[in-house]
Amino acid sequence: MTKNATREPGLFDSWDDYSNIHMEANVPPGERPLNVASLEELVSLALRLGASSVSGWSQSEQELAANATPTVNSVIDSAICLIQRGLDPLGDSFCNLLSASERRPLGAIYTPQVIVDAMLAWSSSQLVPDRVVDPGVGSARFLVNAGRVFPNAELIGVEIDPIAAIIARGHIAAAGFSDRTRIILADYRDAVFPEISGRTLYVGNPPYVRHHLISSERKSWLVRTAAKHKLDASQLSGLHVHFFLAIAEAARANDVGILITAAEWLDVNYGRLVRELLLGPLGGKTVHVIEPTAMPFPDTATTAVITGFEVGSRQESIALRRVSSLEDLGELETPDRVRRERLETSPRWSPLTRPAVAKRDGFVELGELCRVHRGQVTGKNSVWIDGAHSRALPESVLFRSVTRAKELFAADGTLSDASQLRQVIDIPADLDVFDTADKVHIESFLRIAKGLGADTGFIAEHRRAWWSVGLRTPAPILATYMARRPPAFVRNIVDARHINIAHGIYPRESMSAIALQTLADFLSSSTTTNDGRTYAGGLTKFEPREMERLMVPSPSILETGVVPPA
Repeated sequence: MTKNATREPGLFDSWDDYSNIHMEANVPPGERPLNVASLEELVSLALRLGASSVSGWSQSEQELAANATPTVNSVIDSAICLIQRGLDPLGDSFCNLLSASERRPLGAIYTPQVIVDAMLAWSSSQLVPDRVVDPGVGSARFLVNAGRVFPNAELIGVEIDPIAAIIARGHIAAAGFSDRTRIILADYRDAVFPEISGRTLYVGNPPYVRHHLISSERKSWLVRTAAKHKLDASQLSGLHVHFFLAIAEAARANDVGILITAAEWLDVNYGRLVRELLLGPLGGKTVHVIEPTAMPFPDTATTAVITGFEVGSRQESIALRRVSSLEDLGELETPDRVRRERLETSPRWSPLTRPAVAKRDGFVELGELCRVHRGQVTGKNSVWIDGAHSRALPESVLFRSVTRAKELFAADGTLSDASQLRQVIDIPADLDVFDTADKVHIESFLRIAKGLGADTGFIAEHRRAWWSVGLRTPAPILATYMARRPPAFVRNIVDARHINIAHGIYPRESMSAIALQTLADFLSSSTTTNDGRTYAGGLTKFEPREMERLMVPSPSILETGVVPPA
């Protein structure tokens, strides 16, 4: 994966440009894979391993290489030995020189060997490629292993970071593949490859960079390019979505691809482009979800997905599978297949990786029974949550509300005491409904609120009246939606309101107290972090529509108060 996929290649043109990056290893010297103390030494090591023999050098790489710190011979010998054993000491050293938190925003997360092996084993069962392309080559972990599996294939790696490109060259050279490898310093979306008569394998781990760090020009590229395929694209797409589309642009019929990415695209709205590409031009064949407990990436607790496809094919079904350990990956094949008609109509693919749950008799999606709504955004909690600044307000505009997720976690399934909850101020847009005394106090408060800036900002400016928060009616069930643990589902028997730290679950039709309690209890016991979106660092999030897709017992079962075991 690349280290910074949003900048132009060659931005770091001297070692001084790396001065804001922590270069010292994060483990004691004796425990470093190669006892390399800085990125300069690591580049020097790559050069001593023969990096210059791999074609495609850029001016940026040459300038960085000219000032690299010399590396001692013992480290060179150790690196050669480890690479010949099939390891990636250069990539491991790079990961130790930059902490996970430093690499994560830049998209540099390297893939464990067991995943690399599984992906290449699947690839070898699909084709014998004439060319292998890794669109975000990083330290060349995939490309070197592809060189071993496919001894006659041309190897091409694309990388936007000149440091990683040099490291990749050193790894390639030490593995003995210089004569058939080219490393290109470029943004993969701009890379151009010559036509060949044979087949190409696209394999690798595209960089995970969220849309906030992607330029408007690149987002426009995504929309324009998707339109060429008569598809819509969201500018909220992460960078891995761009790479799927770029492969669809570059690949030819019968080419094969297999990528490991974050699993968000299975379920979120912006991921629809990937799902449609797999059902269309990319020809999806296999989808393997790796649960975060398996730690598919050692320094992040992220749900990953391995996606295999054959360009131009039309599969009548796609193999969908979920594994809880890396050892279960095997050959990336499974008897569990989902027909394309089901995939075409399903807005979320994650539940389809659990066929036993999805097909369980008497179960439906939560959204068939209830709507899920995120709580109201106040726009400025320090103003709209009751405090010393609002003591004179009448009780009629103060509402006991859940304002912190920990209040739901502490409720132990039932919110039965509202006395400890804070009060949210919600004033009607029409102030004439108040008598004179209350109106005086409210207008006095509004002057204070205005002085605190509560009348400005996006939220306030888009309200009917800037002072009217507009709390939702009390939800019978409240749920947390973002944490490093499964959500808490809580019966709200005190009719507390909630702001946007929680979701409210509202039945579409009347449900008895027994049914509501059974539903809350079932959701609490059955929902795991695997049902949501797990981000780097282990934070799991459930958007309202995602929560609505949880499988729950039908109303007739809920009314009995007893859910039969699976």
